[in-house]
Amino acid sequence: MTAVLDIVDYGADSYPSSRDEDVGSTPEFVALFQEHYPRIRAYARRRVGNAVDAEDIASEVFRLALEQPITPSPGWLFVTARNKIMSFYQSVHHDNAVRDRVGSELVTYTDSDPGSERAETIRTALARMPELERELLMAAYWDDLTGAQCAELIGCSIGAVWVRLHRARKTFKSVLTSIDSQEETQ
Repeated sequence: MTAVLDIVDYGADSYPSSRDEDVGSTPEFVALFQEHYPRIRAYARRRVGNAVDAEDIASEVFRLALEQPITPSPGWLFVTARNKIMSFYQSVHHDNAVRDRVGSELVTYTDSDPGSERAETIRTALARMPELERELLMAAYWDDLTGAQCAELIGCSIGAVWVRLHRARKTFKSVLTSIDSQEETQ
């Protein structure tokens, strides 16, 4: 009985921590959270197709960030979000369906009507692109990641990011031109 009272009397703040400092309350982590939580949530939202799952993924990313011995980089957050998204789809057995639907599940097309004919053409073009090129284009343009953050996300050098991004833009332009010409002939 005394042990139980001792635990209750200590409260949560009195328990010893495995770390010297609570990373979650450092100014660096607070700034990281305030700046990147909306971006991580939007990144997840565009990929999972609904706000509830995106919130869960973003929350899990920052929970894992709290467990790191130092404040992680923004690139680490995006890599972790990408891994959580892949785990999400694996857990609900959607691997094949995701590849088929990835274009139609993109939520927004920058400042235009997501239901517009042009937005649908853009989604179709993205869906027809190789996965790595599509991921890189979306990270660079929709998620506004820097070259260094893109490099960390896809696991290559910064120089390779620019080369791959150039190729991805060429592929996108080619696919989009092909779709546009098909629509004109119909």
